[in-house]
Amino acid sequence: MPRKQAVLKRRTTLTLPADSLLQAERIARSRQVNLSTVISEVMAAGLRLESARQRRDRILDGYRKAFTGFSADELAILDGVILEPVRAGRR
Repeated sequence: MPRKQAVLKRRTTLTLPADSLLQAERIARSRQVNLSTVISEVMAAGLRLESARQRRDRILDGYRKAFTGFSADELAILDGVILEPVRAGRR
């Protein structure tokens, strides 16, 4: 069975909002883990969300750049919208 890689840790001091700290302490007590575990998990989840937001913004920016300069009609055509009226008897 492969060994779990040791996670590097560093000690630091943080100033946190009191209500957030109280909530983290309650979570730690209810799960019977230490406060550092809860703060570490919350921070990791927040960093994953931030990373996803940054990727999303880069993708949206790429789309904006790719489609800059197209008219509304050209964008509609690119979206697959048929701009010509359908004649009777033709479907």
